[in-house]
Amino acid sequence: MENQKKVSPVSDVGAWAMNVISSVGIIMANKQLMSANGYSFTFATTLTGFHFAVTALVGFVSNSTGYTTSKHVPLWELLWFSIVANMSITGMNLSLMLNSVGFYQISKLSMIPVVCVMEWILHSKQYAKEVKASVVVVVIGVGVCTVTDVKVNAKGFICACVAVLATSLQQISIGSLQKKYSVGAFELLSKTAPIQALSLLVLGPFIDYFLSGRLISEYMKTISSGAIIFILISCMLAVFCNISQYLCIGRFSAVSFQVLGHMKTVAVLTLGWLLFDSELTFKNIGGMLVAVAGMVIYSWAVEVEKAAAKSISHPKHSLSEEELNLLKDGLETGPIKDPEFGGSK
Repeated sequence: MENQKKVSPVSDVGAWAMNVISSVGIIMANKQLMSANGYSFTFATTLTGFHFAVTALVGFVSNSTGYTTSKHVPLWELLWFSIVANMSITGMNLSLMLNSVGFYQISKLSMIPVVCVMEWILHSKQYAKEVKASVVVVVIGVGVCTVTDVKVNAKGFICACVAVLATSLQQISIGSLQKKYSVGAFELLSKTAPIQALSLLVLGPFIDYFLSGRLISEYMKTISSGAIIFILISCMLAVFCNISQYLCIGRFSAVSFQVLGHMKTVAVLTLGWLLFDSELTFKNIGGMLVAVAGMVIYSWAVEVEKAAAKSISHPKHSLSEEELNLLKDGLETGPIKDPEFGGSK
């Protein structure tokens, strides 16, 4: 048991680190792949299909070699989860296309309170006031450093609402499915990835044509070796990103994963400034400092909440020294009389 306690924090940090590094890495790779100054691969939904196809392949090899064992999860649960996850991906892409970048960032920031409300409705989960306050600080900080122009229209607003609700429900479901069927993070991912890959590879080209007005089949005729390399890099990083997402949500919660996501936003802004000469103003820096402070407060608040829950679940059963002395004195004074009948027990 002692070894388990020592290993657990290390594995927790490893899951966080894997998600941050792989997520930031995939954003940087996709920026080079999809930007006009890079390889102009504007087929985001199809690229996500590639990601899940490679993830499914890794899961198949892992199961075939006996490295992981496959546990039963009902097909209808997997189909339902995959539909919600694909709605999240498509909704996010449509929201980014139809709305301004500022409103898109606001919709992403709204996921934390939405996740909190949904977990309260679905699982009756309560949050301490310290956790709520720290989440507000994180949202304000990230909002200050990312939100600029805010323009919205009816179609874009509907797509943003669908994306936020679907993403929040998907992230909550990752944790609940793991607990419900006692299945590991990678085992669950290896079951959902093939369904998502198949559906996204079929529907993705049509969605991307609607979003960009370009056919992926035309792009593939003249694709360069550099674009292929970056697609492969993106797919490899996506495997680690997907695994770490399931790990983090399974170990912690969907709210914690959202807070981690904003840490990645700060890292992406910083790396964009370092690697791509992106503008970094005092407003950005101030917002990032507030966000980081909020994340530190959140970590502290979660630990306080855990300690409080542990003290409630493990009440004190041992007698104090004073109680032992009183008991000893009582035994030495002879038999205890029953106050009701006046006799000795």
